[in-house]
Amino acid sequence: MSYRIHNFTDNDDVLVLDSKGPFQIVEFQRDLSVDRSDAMNAWFCKEMNVKPRQLLCDMSKTAGVTLQQGAMQWMLGNVSATTGVKGVGDFLGKALRSKVTNESAIKPEYVGDGVLVTEATFKHLILVDVGEWGGSLVMEDGLFLACEKTLKHSVVMRSNVSSAVAGGEGLFNLALKGEGVACLESVVPKEELIEIELENDVIKIDGSMAIAWSSSLAFTVERSGKSLLGSAVSGEGLVNVYRGTGRVLMAPLRGSLMSTGFKPASV
Repeated sequence: MSYRIHNFTDNDDVLVLDSKGPFQIVEFQRDLSVDRSDAMNAWFCKEMNVKPRQLLCDMSKTAGVTLQQGAMQWMLGNVSATTGVKGVGDFLGKALRSKVTNESAIKPEYVGDGVLVTEATFKHLILVDVGEWGGSLVMEDGLFLACEKTLKHSVVMRSNVSSAVAGGEGLFNLALKGEGVACLESVVPKEELIEIELENDVIKIDGSMAIAWSSSLAFTVERSGKSLLGSAVSGEGLVNVYRGTGRVLMAPLRGSLMSTGFKPASV
């Protein structure tokens, strides 16, 4: 390689938050490109942890990466992009998957030995080693940003269709399977997420607070009580149930706010 990058990760206003596999998450600590009209807004953003973040990928450390459509900002060195589509059948399968999961149908794949950087976002970026989740991770719609090419994309369906519809939940979710690292784009920072490990047990959650879970878990929507009367007395109604052995990543604070219709300005 014949390039060097200056004043990026070595800038004292840029903090490397996390590294895993070929990925690094960087966060800009201050916005210096302001004038008098927006200086106050920039100051409050800094104080409330509303900061731009980007994902860096060292392509020499991976066989390739898959990005959400439109996520690439710049790439340096010997990096090339493909559609990731292997034929008509593959395209139709990806189009169907995007229809039921609200993800983009075409997720471009990048290969090479240079550097790739994604668009800046005010959301929080979370790196997950899918191998540590038993080789399969299911996520809520809209969280996928990037992953290593070694991870395969599929769609999983909830166990009980009728109750999922009654509970206002989607029927399908995107799943990543295999060995590799993925990056999730979340409105909740990693520091607020609760990780639950289940071993032949069950967790019931009132609302869409779980943002990711092991596909080994049976995911259903059920009444909170054993009977209609019990559910009525508890006041909870239908709850999301994760049963079996695996992990659940939960965002209780923001999930509770979202379930009441509260919409923070940063969302």
